[in-house]
Amino acid sequence: MSDDLPPDFDMEEFRRRQRDRSRIMAIAMGALAILFFLITIAKIGLLA
Repeated sequence: MSDDLPPDFDMEEFRRRQRDRSRIMAIAMGALAILFFLITIAKIGLLA
C-alpha cells in the first residue's frame, strides 16, 4: 500500500488533518445534539 503513495506524501500531516477533521465533526455533532435538546425542552415548556 505504501508503494502507491507519491514520494512527497507526509503521513504525519495526513494524520494531523484527519484528527482536525474528526474534532470538527465531533464538535458539530455535539452542537447539533445540544440544539435538538434545547428545542425539545422549549417545546415541552410551551406545552406545559
